[in-house]
Amino acid sequence: MNNTKAILDIANKVINTEAEAIHNLSKLLDDEFASIVNYILTSKGRVVISGIGKSAIIASKIVSTLNSTGTPAIFMHAADAIHGDLGTIQENDIVICISNSGNTPEIKMLIPLIKRGSNKLIGMTGNTDSFLAKQSDFVLNTHIEKEACPNNLAPTTSTTAQLVVGDALAISLLKLRGFSSDDFAKYHPGGSLGKRLYLRVGDIAAKNKQPKVHIDTTIKEVIIEISKNMLGITAVLEGDKIIGVITDGDIRRMLNKYDNISSLKAKDIMSINPKTIDIDILAIKALEIMQEKGISQILATKNNTYAGIVHLHNLISEGIL
Repeated sequence: MNNTKAILDIANKVINTEAEAIHNLSKLLDDEFASIVNYILTSKGRVVISGIGKSAIIASKIVSTLNSTGTPAIFMHAADAIHGDLGTIQENDIVICISNSGNTPEIKMLIPLIKRGSNKLIGMTGNTDSFLAKQSDFVLNTHIEKEACPNNLAPTTSTTAQLVVGDALAISLLKLRGFSSDDFAKYHPGGSLGKRLYLRVGDIAAKNKQPKVHIDTTIKEVIIEISKNMLGITAVLEGDKIIGVITDGDIRRMLNKYDNISSLKAKDIMSINPKTIDIDILAIKALEIMQEKGISQILATKNNTYAGIVHLHNLISEGIL
């Protein structure tokens, strides 16, 4: 039995239900949201985010997003908080409690404990008449009409709404802090994302050999230089100045063009005006040039002198491509 259409209909209904709920969130934004952003922005403490069940998972993700975009944050599970982890909250911290209903037993037990201190409480809830909403200093309204679950029970649309409001909060803070790509790189030193933001041409070129020949180098020596360095290319120099390049492709074209190559020199088969890039430029820019020009290698320079090669394979191995 082919049930493809039924499956696609179900999936599309889920996506459309959640998309409509997200669109409606913008209608719930008001001055309260702006006040929350400004309060966190000027706070000297961290943002402690707590929740139970699926909301705890969303809380953990929002904490991660805030930390990576310049707002110090920490996750505190609501169940653990009432069993010893309440000490996570420090004097100047702001607490965000996430609960769609706003009336879960753990949240009801946690809130009075938080209120004993001087910490401001922000409730993220879909029920503005709930215990959480009424006890909070600020409220982030994540109201939805229905869950994507056909029984309107499994947290689906509600957790999506929480996630989106968390992102809106984090990006608002990011923009107001003037958090730049350089700042982002400091928080993401590993992985391909971080490398796109900090890895420079010189970092890659330094790992490669520096094949080079001079304009009067014999073809045999050119071939040896290209082969032993395994980059498929060599720079052609006149003194310290880059005059051209010779690639594997240039060698093949030479063999098709000439019957006798014994008298040929590097200058006879090189490609002139090769693309170059300074070692201090981000490696992602080298990738952009390679893609634009349809080339696999680019010469790295330092103070306009030859400093090595960056190969497309280097960028792939670094995870930039």
